[in-house]
Amino acid sequence: MDIMTGAGLVAGLIVIATMVFLGGDISMFMSDHAAIIIFGGSAAATMIRFPLSALAHGLPLGMKFAFTMSRLSAHDLVDELARIAEIARKQGPVGLEKVETDEPFLAKGIRYVADGYDLDFIRDNLERDRDNFLLHLNEGSKIYRAVGDCAPAFGMIGTLIGMVQMFSNMSDPSKLGPFMATALLATLYGALVANLLCLPIADKLHGKLIDEETNRTLIIDGILMIRDSKSPTLVREMLLAYLPEKHRHAEGEPVPA
Repeated sequence: MDIMTGAGLVAGLIVIATMVFLGGDISMFMSDHAAIIIFGGSAAATMIRFPLSALAHGLPLGMKFAFTMSRLSAHDLVDELARIAEIARKQGPVGLEKVETDEPFLAKGIRYVADGYDLDFIRDNLERDRDNFLLHLNEGSKIYRAVGDCAPAFGMIGTLIGMVQMFSNMSDPSKLGPFMATALLATLYGALVANLLCLPIADKLHGKLIDEETNRTLIIDGILMIRDSKSPTLVREMLLAYLPEKHRHAEGEPVPA
């Protein structure tokens, strides 16, 4: 689990709640009118921007990856692929049938090699799988960014509506306070939705997308080298090129050839 996402949200909510309770009662900050304009308006605008298929894939995948980490880091994947290459060299493709891994994409590649598929089939299927996954993850990032962009705008719309209602009832002073509160709460809700939730998640997903693209491309190259019967040392050295220079030899020596 990516604890930083959850910790950041909790910390943000604590800060907001502290300011609310220091200044009065929480009921002062509750407004169904403001919630309708922010959440309803943002949802409507997002539905206009994106097709249903993108929303169906992007929203749940984005939320999942905002709160989870990859099972294996890039350096762990290099070690894992070198280990698998050693097994394939000693036992042949049949030996890979008993190999277990926590990374589903890597497990699929191992299964292809164990089943004896040719290089082109393995490359085409793994690259297609990677590209489809990255497409959906990118859609998730765009959707959350779109909500983050339009939520403050709908907050301003809610503020304008509240101001119109307030000025239309200047003859009744008792209505001025509630209309002004609704106007200000719409701006508050829009700012919170955008800056505490949607925009940070969009940025987090963009970073996860870059990491996943690197990891999955690394897996594809490693699986293809294993299918081509390359030595474990060569597999490791070739895949270390995906890592920053300072991390390439952070752990033990390469698997002996």
